[in-house]
Amino acid sequence: MTDKEELNGLGGWLVLVGVGVVLSPIVSLLILVPTYSEIFIDGTWAELSTKDSGAYNPYLSSLIMGEIFFNCIILMTSVYLIYLFFIKHYLFPKVYICLITATLIFITLDAYLVSAILPDISMFDPETTKEFMRSGIAAIIWIPYMLVSKRVKATFIEKKPFVNLEPASID
Repeated sequence: MTDKEELNGLGGWLVLVGVGVVLSPIVSLLILVPTYSEIFIDGTWAELSTKDSGAYNPYLSSLIMGEIFFNCIILMTSVYLIYLFFIKHYLFPKVYICLITATLIFITLDAYLVSAILPDISMFDPETTKEFMRSGIAAIIWIPYMLVSKRVKATFIEKKPFVNLEPASID
């Protein structure tokens, strides 16, 4: 057996990646659904989006809608990532890296926008700092792993387009 054949498969450190990939959308739903549904159920949304309300802020309601939209995109990408992982699709490492990077950018941008819209709120409050650190540590560990791991290179090869490196003959 060659090294490539031994490393092909969802073993080693990829098991941890797989657990994270599978749990990510579940955890996201468990956090996001109660958070955002509460805003619409308890009347907060009506207060934030009604011009005559004392709590009206056109930027805040837009920010919340943007957060919901982006979190839906992240959730759909996470589900797609599960599919790519289990079929060992060659795009998995790239999509995984993009998702981690997009999450870090989103956390930072969202924190900045919230602090700009609501100056009384610190840009990096304890909850945002915890989320940023968690995502940052994941990025520091898993992005280099996806880029240099021999197991990743040997495993995620399905549906990879064939590249013909020979020059085309002119007839």
